[in-house]
Amino acid sequence: MRARSHPEIASATEAYVLLGLTGRAEGPALTAAFRAAVKAARPDAPGGDEARFRRVIAAWRLIQQTAPTPALPAPVGRSPTPPTIAISPDLALNGGRVEVRLAARRLSVSIPAGMRTGEHLRLRGAGPDGADLFVPVLIRGADGLRAVGDDLYMTCPVPARLLEDGGRLEIETHAGPRSAWLVGACQPPRLRLKGLGLPARGQRPQGHLFVTLEASCDAPSPAEDLLIRFTRVWTPDRLAA
Repeated sequence: MRARSHPEIASATEAYVLLGLTGRAEGPALTAAFRAAVKAARPDAPGGDEARFRRVIAAWRLIQQTAPTPALPAPVGRSPTPPTIAISPDLALNGGRVEVRLAARRLSVSIPAGMRTGEHLRLRGAGPDGADLFVPVLIRGADGLRAVGDDLYMTCPVPARLLEDGGRLEIETHAGPRSAWLVGACQPPRLRLKGLGLPARGQRPQGHLFVTLEASCDAPSPAEDLLIRFTRVWTPDRLAA
């Protein structure tokens, strides 16, 4: 029986790629990939997108109608089942080195600033028979930051009264403190701080930082926040100088 075509998806191979798969998958692995992809694409989720959400669902339906599960063509020189290099948002922002285990070997791999989830690092001579190995990268959330595409996301606790009445808010970001002005009850629940996402790399543009505002009774008031910042700057050592 011929699978019904989906206008959003050109082929089964494209459908697998949309689910974040780089090789043959079926059963629980395929289901887990679909659940992760559809959750990340939900329009009501940070970084979600309605068009991508529809495409992920269309990809899943096409795969369900395609039997047997097709294997993706492996690019020349790549292992069909490479390991995954998991890095933190900080490493994706600034670059650095990470240790990778390949069977009994340990390799120190250089991560360039601006890597995105799904991109591949080339490990020269690390594959079978000395071939190059292309290893996918996954950015895992850490220290209150997570990455989706080019952008970073974080949550900022805000005094409930400030969310209601409005006022100046200082947000501690990975790039240092940034100020924003809240307009009260009509304030959107999320702010965009331009240019504070993952750095531009190749054809990928500079990303942004999206900050979800969360009402909290434990968050310092504006006056308390000012006092904290004052004491941070005017330490006894600085006064003595």
